[in-house]
Amino acid sequence: MRKWGLFLPEPSSLFDKLWDSHVVTALPGGGALVAIDRVFLHERTGASALNSLAEAGRAVADPERVFAVTDHIVDTRPGRTDKTLMPGGQAFITETRAAAKAAGITLFDVNDPDQGIAHVISPELGIVLPGCTLVAPDSHTCTQGAFGALAWGIGSSEAEHAMATGTLRLNKPKSMRVRFSDQPTKGVTPKDIIMTLIARYGAAGGKGHAIEFAGEAVSALDMEGRMTLCNMATEFSAMSGFIAPDAKTFEYLEGRRYAPKGRDWDRAVESWTQLASETGAVFDTEIEIEANAITPMVSWGTSPENSIGISGTVPDDAGERTLEYMSLDKGQKLAGTPIDAAFIGSCTNSRLSDLRRASVLLKGQKIASHVKAICVPGSSRVKREAEAEGIDAIFREAGFEWRESGCSMCFYAGGESFDAGSRVISTTNRNFESRQGPGVKTHIASPETVVASALAGAIADVRELV
Repeated sequence: MRKWGLFLPEPSSLFDKLWDSHVVTALPGGGALVAIDRVFLHERTGASALNSLAEAGRAVADPERVFAVTDHIVDTRPGRTDKTLMPGGQAFITETRAAAKAAGITLFDVNDPDQGIAHVISPELGIVLPGCTLVAPDSHTCTQGAFGALAWGIGSSEAEHAMATGTLRLNKPKSMRVRFSDQPTKGVTPKDIIMTLIARYGAAGGKGHAIEFAGEAVSALDMEGRMTLCNMATEFSAMSGFIAPDAKTFEYLEGRRYAPKGRDWDRAVESWTQLASETGAVFDTEIEIEANAITPMVSWGTSPENSIGISGTVPDDAGERTLEYMSLDKGQKLAGTPIDAAFIGSCTNSRLSDLRRASVLLKGQKIASHVKAICVPGSSRVKREAEAEGIDAIFREAGFEWRESGCSMCFYAGGESFDAGSRVISTTNRNFESRQGPGVKTHIASPETVVASALAGAIADVRELV
């Protein structure tokens, strides 16, 4: 006679719950039709997706679930308008504006008080919610998995399909859990934590997987730190990264513009508390890293996997092409390497907590005279709140430029860039060749390390400041 326990369902992971709750139907030959709750467009590809949909005679199925923003191409210099430094950039903005109006979707335009980087303003406004699926034509959409959502980047044609049908065809990825045990030491940030994972397991380490981040170090993070962690899941080649929602998640979202209200909020929270991996849930891959062994990280090459601890040296097996591009030598220490510029911004590290931590280190200090330094808040709200706290004044007095919100110099698209061939320490998520301008050598790091380096005029260990 069988024991009754054998008839109990297998423990489910958070990913299984997110996936199963959105499968509309299984498809012949594998894969499934998955329901999409939110679609977010930006001006670089938004107009083409909306116009293509209209030309095909199809309408947006539910305009209230589709949003657009001007963030990629819009200039971040004070007093900006539709005009851009990028040749032809103005057309992207005006065409997206017209297409969004025709489709009846919400657009956060150039000077809208809620404008900002998509992955910053979506959480600010409560557009992303625990348990939802959210897609956008941007690989860093996975940032929003920090709220217990399944969020990932797609192409423009997929965006059309999602807007027209509310679904996408998708093959279920494998599951991975990455646990960061213990607590990081002083000077170590969420950026250092995720860079450590990528450096240890390679930029393709998460390929074909949806990743749940867990462990004591993750639970201790605030929501903005969790967003930084999930943001770089795509640099690990993962389909998405996410974290189980908890009391911090609910506190962050309550009262946001698009979050449920009143009794709907209470019912939502009751449902969201079930969004966690159950004891005994099985993952295809499990990784555990001791967070207390992590040190501040800096990239040395042209991939996020080319990263080492701040006191380390360029590996002996570094590729010759990479070394030539970065003007570095095998065995060279990164600390002390002179820099030409510093950048704080991007969807990885441009939130209020990032700017607050940076300002603490900058207060009363002056950056090296030869360093060009720029700070770009992640949203208009972040900019306003930072200015209300006097953070902008601290940045300006230290020698940083203070900008309007947007993607800005996170990537070079023919508009503004750093000087050709210059060496930049940056809070961005990518350091590919010419990512921030022709021949620009980008070292990715945390906001704290960027500040320490800007002050020193060379790559520096933030722990010497704190």
